[in-house]
Amino acid sequence: MLRLTGINKTFFPGTVNERKALVGVDLHLKPRDFVTVIGSNGAGKSTLLNIVSGSIRAESGLVEIAGNDVTKLADYRRAQFVGRVFQDPSAGTAPHMTIEENLAMAAQRGKRRFLGIAVNSAKRAKFREDLEMLEQGLESRLDDWVGLLSGGQRQSLSLLMATFTHPQILLLDEHTAALDPQRAALVTKLTAELVEKHNLTTLMVTHNMEQALAMGNRLIMMHQGRIIMDVEGEQKASMKVSDLLGAFEKMRGGGLSDRTLLA
Repeated sequence: MLRLTGINKTFFPGTVNERKALVGVDLHLKPRDFVTVIGSNGAGKSTLLNIVSGSIRAESGLVEIAGNDVTKLADYRRAQFVGRVFQDPSAGTAPHMTIEENLAMAAQRGKRRFLGIAVNSAKRAKFREDLEMLEQGLESRLDDWVGLLSGGQRQSLSLLMATFTHPQILLLDEHTAALDPQRAALVTKLTAELVEKHNLTTLMVTHNMEQALAMGNRLIMMHQGRIIMDVEGEQKASMKVSDLLGAFEKMRGGGLSDRTLLA
């Protein structure tokens, strides 16, 4: 479903600030894989998602989604393949548009636009049905501005919008990190339900190691732009947070100074 081959990305090349963000990354996700990605700050996690979404271009390598070579496609051209939820709850929605208008835009992602009635009674009924799944009463607030919603409500709405068109790849970029524990738990539960409902192939970046172990069927750890661990199935299911910390400490050669960044 997703195949990255020989991906290299360097920021500020040839300067004193040169930083190799991704170094020869190879990654293959099968249909319905749910892969969690962990690693300390600067490991290349978000850069990896940006390469997949088309937000940034790699210097070299190949990006394929559902058998399509999308390496040179801009992010708006990849919208038909990719859904994404960001860490900032305000990033995935338009605050000065209503819930209904946001949903209508999401439903047209990756499709040809044309003049006409954006929302008819059938679409409105479908929106209400989908919003009921969020269990936050938004189905009765279709005419409210999204800017009036709480962070947890906006992130739940962003997640729903990202899955509207059943994307080939769902990208989750620390999408619960900015929420309080109660809202984070709710969005985590909703994530699992939507991924299961739509049979989505998912790549999720997180700093929460317990979340990384609890969700999905596969886990990768990144360090200095490389994938240093890739576990799945029973091996992943049997792992504990202490195992991940031990693996990272071994890679670092001891002295896990950024332990809190991984936990």
